[in-house]
Amino acid sequence: MDFFGIGAGELLLILVIALIIWGPGRLPKIARTLGSVTRSLKKATSDFTTAIAREADLEEKTKTPPSAAGKPPERTEPKPTAEKPAKKPGADEQ
Repeated sequence: MDFFGIGAGELLLILVIALIIWGPGRLPKIARTLGSVTRSLKKATSDFTTAIAREADLEEKTKTPPSAAGKPPERTEPKPTAEKPAKKPGADEQ
């Protein structure tokens, strides 16, 4: 039995030490608390993974619309802008 890289002997030793430190009355409450923390952590991790996967799928779908699939992206040329003549220094002073 290998539990988080801890063998059966080491796990038994940890449980005996916990029993000595906290006693038989508090040990079940501590185990319940650890179980609920582990469960909520797993749920949060699962929700986060699902959200990331959903966001990646959505981003992938918006990048390539189904109608444009297989077509190369269209290039648009920038529109020419009217350039203003450069002002000479002191030209505004009269």
